[in-house]
Amino acid sequence: MKCNIKFVVGLDLGDKKHDICELNWDGDKTLTDKIKNDVKSLNSFFDRYKKPFEVRVAMESGSSSAWISDILKIRGFQVYVGNARKMRAIWDTDCKTDERDAEMIARIARFDLKLLHPITHRSAEAQMDLAVIKARDGIVRNRTVLVNEVRGLVKNAGTRLPSCSADSFAKKVKEFIPEGLKPALLPLLMMIEAQTKLIHHYDNVIEKLCEKYKETETLRKITGVGPLTALGFILTLEDPSRFSKSRDVGPYLGLVPKKDKSGNIDRTLGITKAGNSHQRRLLVGAAQYILGPFGKPCDLRRYGERIAGDGKNKIRKRKAVIAVARKLAVLLHHLWKTEDKYDPDYKLNSKRSKLKKAA
Repeated sequence: MKCNIKFVVGLDLGDKKHDICELNWDGDKTLTDKIKNDVKSLNSFFDRYKKPFEVRVAMESGSSSAWISDILKIRGFQVYVGNARKMRAIWDTDCKTDERDAEMIARIARFDLKLLHPITHRSAEAQMDLAVIKARDGIVRNRTVLVNEVRGLVKNAGTRLPSCSADSFAKKVKEFIPEGLKPALLPLLMMIEAQTKLIHHYDNVIEKLCEKYKETETLRKITGVGPLTALGFILTLEDPSRFSKSRDVGPYLGLVPKKDKSGNIDRTLGITKAGNSHQRRLLVGAAQYILGPFGKPCDLRRYGERIAGDGKNKIRKRKAVIAVARKLAVLLHHLWKTEDKYDPDYKLNSKRSKLKKAA
């Protein structure tokens, strides 16, 4: 089958400018250029192509790749966004320049698109809704830093603050602050209290967004999965049909172990930590709740307990948490895709049913 592509354009995206390299289909470099990181400059450069469908454009994922790829797709170009984490051929070199990166992207796109590990950007609507979750996460992390700072400064003065939740921290510890530290720490407590109110505001916004995304209702029936985890999962994946098998979600979110296999050596390493780190943390947090003292008996908990054993081995406990998080991701995708009713004891009931039939 004859290819209709005549040019391959590689874009190395930068904060202020982008480097461009154009190749013809024979692999000859026909053009190099630099443009500013704005819509006008982008359109001005690509106006030279009168037949956009004959041009393949490739770039790495980054902060500008979403809007740039959207503009070029609307104009009719064949656009591919490569996974920056997996394109080692570009950044793993002793001679790294923006010009070389643009050329390497173009050559990879010309040779084999699979080497780009292409990604699909979320829709603008999903991106904006996900921004609420990211903003909340930023405030939570800032509050954690301030809480630890207050505890550390009080500890240096020979006093320990009582244990309490982050939500109640500002009110409960105020009376325990040493007199000499009050001028320094009371303003920090005011900031912590303000951030706590802001977090609650975001929680209310997330609850309203869950009403918009009705799929979250089914996902939230799983013990340990709240509105934040359910909504984050829906917005991160956006479309359940992206994965033909639910078990593919685990690797997508970086919850599977890396491998190092060569000859007779077959090492199993830590998890890959690919994909969305915030959603991975939410799933791990849900898994910790499921395996914790408040988790209810269910298939997920029993699965984790088999891996953790008696709970005395810390390594096995950590593996159990990750395994449950991975299993949870698979279950969430399955429920979302099939719209099945959640049964916390599905496997246990199936075994009992089989035993009855056998008897």
